[in-house]
Amino acid sequence: MRIAIYGRDFNDTVLPYVQVVFDHLAEHQIQPVVYSKFKTSLHGKIKLPANTIIFHNHAELKDHADVLLSLGGDGTLLDTLSLIRNSGIPVIGINFGRLGFLASINKNEIASALQALINKEYTLDSRSLLTLESDNGLFGEENFALNDITIHRRDNSAMMIIHASMNNEFINSYWADGLIIATPTGSTAYSLSCGGPIIYPDSKNFVITPIAPHNLNVRPVVVPDHNKLSFEVEARESKFLVSCDSRTVTVERSVKISIKKADFCVNLIRLNNETYLNTLRNKLLWGIDTRNY
Repeated sequence: MRIAIYGRDFNDTVLPYVQVVFDHLAEHQIQPVVYSKFKTSLHGKIKLPANTIIFHNHAELKDHADVLLSLGGDGTLLDTLSLIRNSGIPVIGINFGRLGFLASINKNEIASALQALINKEYTLDSRSLLTLESDNGLFGEENFALNDITIHRRDNSAMMIIHASMNNEFINSYWADGLIIATPTGSTAYSLSCGGPIIYPDSKNFVITPIAPHNLNVRPVVVPDHNKLSFEVEARESKFLVSCDSRTVTVERSVKISIKKADFCVNLIRLNNETYLNTLRNKLLWGIDTRNY
């Protein structure tokens, strides 16, 4: 079994937990396949097993790993999509961040989680993605998002107008700071903080959530994910921003954008002692009302 490992630069306080990961893999004779930039950041701080393999990109990872282990928060796990793409390699996250909806394994549960992983005591949770199309090829081959695709104004610009259509039928003109198009996975991220609903992962929907809309009667809209959404921007500024998860580019106002369901999914690993509702309760602190006890 080969386990690929991805991470970012860490605060030194979490390095002991990172060492636990590599020590546990070595104990079970699991060969780690470590992302090159991550290995560089660990140089002189972590002792890696002698049989460690290095990979640099998507092409080198494909067909050389059974699982990808993300060390960090949800943002770190989202970064792994550029490496996984349509390979089908399942991913699991150990949370060194804050809330951790996607990276759901607590750093104090590393040993037991890795043991379950090695014993294959898990299920695969298939999650849909969004893909972005534009007349200037925004994001190149990495034009997909697991959480959301967001259209938003630049920090120093005025409110924008986003004309939205679905299958060439006009939906609305949003006078707002921006617009979020989120998957069910992303419904608990930026969209939730802007008043969007929580959508169960297998609901086969997307949600369109306005960011600080000027018209108070404008609300998030849930649409079936087989539809194609199109957007045109009207604004005082000549440029605006588009984000695919954590990747952001500056776009000319004249650029038209289309968003639809991607033709591949991402497999998240869910250990057998986890459920989606249990994650919601823990992360959103549901049920802590003292009247429940």
